[in-house]
Amino acid sequence: MAGPLPLRFLRSYADPDLLPHVNAELALMGRSNVGKSSLINALAQHKGLAKTSKTPGATRLLNAFEVGNEDSGRWLMDLPGYGYAKVSKTEQAKWAEMLNAYVEERENLVAVLLLIDGEIGPTPLDLQTVEWLEHLGRPIIYVATKADKVRPSKSQKRRAELTAKLGVERKDVRWVSADKGQGIPELRALVLETLGVK
Repeated sequence: MAGPLPLRFLRSYADPDLLPHVNAELALMGRSNVGKSSLINALAQHKGLAKTSKTPGATRLLNAFEVGNEDSGRWLMDLPGYGYAKVSKTEQAKWAEMLNAYVEERENLVAVLLLIDGEIGPTPLDLQTVEWLEHLGRPIIYVATKADKVRPSKSQKRRAELTAKLGVERKDVRWVSADKGQGIPELRALVLETLGVK
């Protein structure tokens, strides 16, 4: 089990072309309001590290966090959430273009942590994203968030439904709760392993 991740916020980027070359990157993706910022804070055990908001769409840029020692060159990237409708079509198009360019072209992107809302299961947009990532050959690590919001009596059924919709096995989905800490130590260990942080 891994303790709090040594995570430092570096800076935000509006253009993937401005990102420097680093050793390895792991990207956090998911629809707006899936809990990306809360998960980053839970991984680091640092409440104010990533900006959280009750309003979806708080992340509007590519936010870089360094994992491990300073200048380790191993980054966790927080990407804008998809599917948020309360911004202009122009803004939505801008986010989509930035996301696409980053995911399609970033050479040192080793995997995508794809967050799925465990309470509601994969949306059509989530499934479309899975298809796109598979088409690009990007390795996907599935993380079901808000595990604490699923009633124990419905947990087994919900897990079976979620994995069936994603077309993966149960062992391929990590269930976590940023609020309660469920599954967080195991996910920390997986992040370190994926990025090759010693």
